[in-house]
Amino acid sequence: MYDYNLHTRPIPEAILSLSAVIITHNAATQLQDCLRSLSFCDEILLVDSGSSDATVQIAKSAGVRVIQQDWLGYGPQKRLAVEQAMHDWVLCVDADERIGDTLRENIIAELKAPRARAYAVARCNRFLGRWLRHGEGYPDWCLRLFDRRAAQWSSDPVHEKVETVTDVARLGGDMLHDSAETLDRYLEKQNRYTSLQAEKLFAAGRRVSVLRLVISPLARFFKFYLLRRGFLDGIAGLVHVSIGCMNSFNKYAKLMELQNSTRMDKVQE
Repeated sequence: MYDYNLHTRPIPEAILSLSAVIITHNAATQLQDCLRSLSFCDEILLVDSGSSDATVQIAKSAGVRVIQQDWLGYGPQKRLAVEQAMHDWVLCVDADERIGDTLRENIIAELKAPRARAYAVARCNRFLGRWLRHGEGYPDWCLRLFDRRAAQWSSDPVHEKVETVTDVARLGGDMLHDSAETLDRYLEKQNRYTSLQAEKLFAAGRRVSVLRLVISPLARFFKFYLLRRGFLDGIAGLVHVSIGCMNSFNKYAKLMELQNSTRMDKVQE
């Protein structure tokens, strides 16, 4: 087992203090490698939403500061975590993500003399046993390193994003994302996401036509499988892009269902 005790690690001199922030729920099988990749940070804060496995014990034994918080949704949960961090500069990482060596060195170097107050990093996704290097799987640019005085997570319950009015720079190196989940669980998660997306669009007054329902997944396939060469990632790339296209179709089909349900209610009145 690795020694993750943060009190024994060397701290770089003349560098801005950095808090790594993680939200978790039953992440024991993934957390140790994540913590190991964050050992260069001045603080690691973990906000847990009632894990029933060893997530909290693993974190505490590593010297990580742990806060318990009932689930608020992805955006609100991450907002709270950032607000509770000790330092203004934060690095937001999920439990199934790791900071690669090159990215780590670039973060350390950048914090000595920052060019910006918000940075996007390239996320490399592992899918069906293969690291995707094309399509929508790479580079999956994510804004994860920022000064919280200039940026913050959105309040979206799903597909949350960091919002900022400042310029966003990019850092070299990869953040490795390996969820290690089965295809069945991945599809279940995508089904939940598309339902939440449809509800959000409907609440915002968005409506969809049959043409949009048909064209959207076709356009997505053309963009990511052909233009962005998802075909170079083999079967894994084909499946990944195809699921993305299915998600687009399902999202608008669910939105159409909400539209029709509201229309029928009005007719019955």
